[in-house]
Amino acid sequence: MELISAKSFRKKLQGVDVDLITLKNDGGMQMQVTNYGARVVSLLAPDEHGNLSDVVAGYDDLDAYVQDPYYFGAIIGRCANRIADGKFSLFGKSYQLTLNVGKDHVYGGIFGLHAKVWIMEQLSEREVLLSVGSPNGEEGYPGSVHFEARYLLREDNSVYISLTARSDQPTIVNMTHHSYFNLSGFTSSSDTSQNILDHRLKVEADYFTPINERLLPTGEIRPVAGSALDFRDFYAIGQRIDEKEEQIQFAGGYDHNFVLRDFNNRIIKAATVIEPTSGRKLEVFTNVPGLQLYTANKVLETSGKHGVRFGRYSAFCLETQHFPDAPNHPHFPMIVLMPEHIYRHEIIYRFSLLQDK
Repeated sequence: MELISAKSFRKKLQGVDVDLITLKNDGGMQMQVTNYGARVVSLLAPDEHGNLSDVVAGYDDLDAYVQDPYYFGAIIGRCANRIADGKFSLFGKSYQLTLNVGKDHVYGGIFGLHAKVWIMEQLSEREVLLSVGSPNGEEGYPGSVHFEARYLLREDNSVYISLTARSDQPTIVNMTHHSYFNLSGFTSSSDTSQNILDHRLKVEADYFTPINERLLPTGEIRPVAGSALDFRDFYAIGQRIDEKEEQIQFAGGYDHNFVLRDFNNRIIKAATVIEPTSGRKLEVFTNVPGLQLYTANKVLETSGKHGVRFGRYSAFCLETQHFPDAPNHPHFPMIVLMPEHIYRHEIIYRFSLLQDK
């Protein structure tokens, strides 16, 4: 599997040079990161035979990412997921955010972190640090905020992501990472028939936050038991994805936030995915209370890198996060960031093989 050419990313945008760098570990795993949206462009992971395949969806060049409607591989913010009507109140003051998807504010708005050119510094052959600022009032948010994202490709074949934010006045922050995974691997022979429906998923959650037809949380925290959202044991992702259950019908599949079990602000396991044919296993760990499962329900047939065709159910996202629309549901975990505090969000995507002990 070939890596993407850095030449196809080298261009000046927003007054900053865009580039594409490659991280490698001693085990042969490789990851490419661009400073446009702080995105993971490629992630080459071995299968049970030692063959490397790219397990994240993406494009061959920068221009395609600038036009990308799906947030492939991006860091999302200031606030991930949705805020109803783009409105929230903070310490008695009301704020109106940009409405960029229907009546709602989604993924930080039109010029969220996914659309910014970050400053990028490669710290070693396995680590890169990216930083960017967002001025007071941008997309309607209060406070000037400085964001940092650090990617580290560890020797145990895990991708460690550290997200931080600092603000000069009270504001709200809820960042996440938005790679689309397919553990079968995306190759030039792939097409939209190669989906993730046979991947087996386990989520460390007994509850989820139900949605309405606008994909906004209703405010209820509901047990997963007895529903198509019950992944407390391993189930094929596609086993119940066509259920007539209302929650599945609203999303056209899975696009739901799970309430992680044993959340305590320390790193805990959030989910495990296995793909029997390749023998790959992905474990997700985080220090935040929620996990969004998205099964690419709204991805139209799209041409990507290496001639791959992406489409509905061709990949899945496991986005660690605070709950959607948190400012408008006081019983949800708080996402307020004060000037004297630092927002800290850690994510680990650990790859291994089913045959490993």
